[in-house]
Amino acid sequence: MADSLFLMLKILRFLLALFTLAALSACAPPVIDFKGTAINDESMGGGFTLTDFHGQPRSLDAFKGKVVALFFGYTHCPDVCPTTMLEYASVMKQLGEDADKVQVLFVSVDPQRDTPKVLAGYVPYFDKRFIGLTGTAEQIEKVKKQYKVVAQQVPTPGGGYSVDHSSGSYLLDREGKLRVFEAYGTPSASLAYDIKQLMR
Repeated sequence: MADSLFLMLKILRFLLALFTLAALSACAPPVIDFKGTAINDESMGGGFTLTDFHGQPRSLDAFKGKVVALFFGYTHCPDVCPTTMLEYASVMKQLGEDADKVQVLFVSVDPQRDTPKVLAGYVPYFDKRFIGLTGTAEQIEKVKKQYKVVAQQVPTPGGGYSVDHSSGSYLLDREGKLRVFEAYGTPSASLAYDIKQLMR
C-alpha cells in the first residue's frame, strides 16, 4: 500500500513538473529567425527627443505602435547613406499598405551642417514618409552613445570635412524596443522580411 502511494506521488510530481514546463513555454516570447542580427543587449537603445525637419521636437516614443527603422547618417554622405535610404525606400514599396505601420528615421551625425532645412530637402526625396532628425552636438552625442554609433569628422582638401560613421541601421519593435541590427548592404527583401516579423 505504501509503495503504491509513493509511486502515485512520484507520478503526480512528474505531471506537475510537465504542466509547469508547458505553462512557462506558453508564456515565453516566440523566437524569431531574423535575417539581420538580433540584439539582446539591454544597455543599448532607449528613448530620445530630437528636432525634426520641420523644426519641431520629436520623441521616439511618439512612434510606438509602429516598427521603427533607425539610421544614423549625414546629408553630404557620398555613398553609404543614399544607398541605405534607397534600400528602405524599396522596402516601403514592397510592404504595400503595411508601409504605414513603419517609420524610417534618419538621425544626422553632422548637426553642424544638417539643419532642419537641409534635412527637409534631403530625407523626403527617398520617401515622403521618412523623417529627418537633428539636434545640438550634445544631443546627437548622447543618442549616438545610446545606440553605440561611432562618427567622427575627417578633414578633406580645401578645408571641408567628411564624416566616417557606423554604417548599419537598427529596427525597433512596436513597443520601442531595440531588436535587430541590419548591416550595411543588407538587401531590401531581407529588411522587409525582418520588419514583417516585428509587425506580428
